[in-house]
Amino acid sequence: MTAACRTATLAPLTSVLDALTAMDGHYPVHGLVPGLYVADRAGWTPATEIIHGDAFDDMLEAAGRRWNTSPHVAAALAWKCYSYWTSLPALLGYATARRVPLLEPDKVLVRYDDRKPFLRAGLTDPKIAILPGDPLAAADLPGVQVVADETALLQTLRSSLVDAHLGPVVDRMHTRLHLGARTLWGSLASGVAHGISRAADVLPGSALDAANTLLDTLGLTDLVDLTPAESGRLEVRRRTCCLAFALPEPQICRGCVINKS
Repeated sequence: MTAACRTATLAPLTSVLDALTAMDGHYPVHGLVPGLYVADRAGWTPATEIIHGDAFDDMLEAAGRRWNTSPHVAAALAWKCYSYWTSLPALLGYATARRVPLLEPDKVLVRYDDRKPFLRAGLTDPKIAILPGDPLAAADLPGVQVVADETALLQTLRSSLVDAHLGPVVDRMHTRLHLGARTLWGSLASGVAHGISRAADVLPGSALDAANTLLDTLGLTDLVDLTPAESGRLEVRRRTCCLAFALPEPQICRGCVINKS
């Protein structure tokens, strides 16, 4: 891909890159490849292989080594990382500019390791869904999909991210390891809320409103409680646990359902 084509491809996601830049130094951003797009696919695994192939077992084995714990706890923590980083570009795209990269599994690449950081994700030319009033709608860029209205934009986000991608991963984890779907979706709900909260400084509106809209769209509203903070960010209280308390050196996350403080 030429430099000119690369610039055109990345232009719809400028707001996502700006949000990640604003977050960097205050919150971790190492789980996404710089620039979002993977230039050299060597060593990267398509998310389709997590859903359908042997990469699912490879990822869980790496998680077991990374956290030195039982398979179901390692899987829950692997999912917490996976769901946060693979969903974040779409969440930030919606919240910052109503430009949503469609993160179907064939458009997402991951690499995982038995050391920290466990997982990194990157994109490979996903379509970008936008609204009719977006200036990009008249630019006729390849890969830009104009949808009818905000309701359609949110439905497109859900269909690509959850129905086509994350839902099948949850199903596979539930079947293989008997992890409760509510536990797994609770980690995504927490990730949605934290991701939007961490970008609060660059959002055009309320972080609480954006988080609630996304949680409702993804069917996750009943899995977290959100309280606005004076900073504009959010206090996030989970109604499920990511299982980090079951590590050899137990961890209880701030906002965990089992944390009474």
